[in-house]
Amino acid sequence: MSSTHKTMGLFARFLTLWVLISIVLGIGFGAVFPSLFQMLGGMEIVHINLPVALLVWAMIFPMLLNIDYAELHEVWHHRRGIAVTLAINWLVKPFSMALLGWVFLQYLFAPWLDVEKIPEYMAGLILLAAAPCTAMVFVWSGLVNGHPQFTLSQVALNDVIMIFAFAPIVALLLGVASIMVPWDTLLLSVVFYIVLPVTLAYAVRRVLVAKGYLNEVLQIMQPCSMGALLATVILLFGFQGEQILAQPLVILLLAIPILIQVYFNAALAYGLNRQLGVAHCVAGPSALIGASNFFELAVATAIALFGLQSGAALAVVVGVLVEVPVMLSVVAMVNRSKAWYERGII
Repeated sequence: MSSTHKTMGLFARFLTLWVLISIVLGIGFGAVFPSLFQMLGGMEIVHINLPVALLVWAMIFPMLLNIDYAELHEVWHHRRGIAVTLAINWLVKPFSMALLGWVFLQYLFAPWLDVEKIPEYMAGLILLAAAPCTAMVFVWSGLVNGHPQFTLSQVALNDVIMIFAFAPIVALLLGVASIMVPWDTLLLSVVFYIVLPVTLAYAVRRVLVAKGYLNEVLQIMQPCSMGALLATVILLFGFQGEQILAQPLVILLLAIPILIQVYFNAALAYGLNRQLGVAHCVAGPSALIGASNFFELAVATAIALFGLQSGAALAVVVGVLVEVPVMLSVVAMVNRSKAWYERGII
């Protein structure tokens, strides 16, 4: 076995431990070196943090290189998986988050929260759930051996729908007449996380395939991709290190409905795909796409509507913090349940 495979095997085996260590390091570094993380946090364009964006590129590029773009037409055979994912993303997820927020924040957790901030917390949760993830799903899909063409097609389709559906859904659930959609953040994110890397990966893949170097390059890049994942965790928690230590109870209470939301939508998508006889390589990324969030857009919208120091912005930040560790736990569940899933396919 090559040293690269040994390294990846060690990483995958102790992934939970590495993520926990990264979380602790991020919180610690953020508290000890606040000025450094403030500087890194300030390096952004229209609410897209550039250090995090570069790390996301490092994570998703190997997955994009794996896509055989000549076989994208085969995605039509997985239309049931696409239908399930679309239904979860647009008909279930925003509304189930609104219900969970109402139950937990308005009633169960109300005695421990600032009553004036509860509507803003609710708004943040809704904003978080109203936009499906754009970039990180390539990472989650790769970790469950998901169908790469399906993942790319599903993400592209969600991006198109988001342009038209995000504002009406948020306006409906927040009970306002109109929503100030940060179009610059939305469109730049689509270009930066989908158009550019997909175009570049397509060109690089053609060259590597022609020269016979694709597998070698992917083996070299894979450890870098996983290292970028851990570095992203450190950065995200480092950005909020002081805030986590300053108000841990509020962050914990906001995290609970988000966690329930993620697991509920992932399980619903996974189960529906199983009932419909969808292949596991499609059901896995379907569940992960159905559960994850487009946090750059949610952050930008929360700040535009309520302000940087608002409860809405804080709620969205909590979603950002739980995104990676929670989605990795969903990845583990999908992988461990593969045998059970395939026994039940109609």
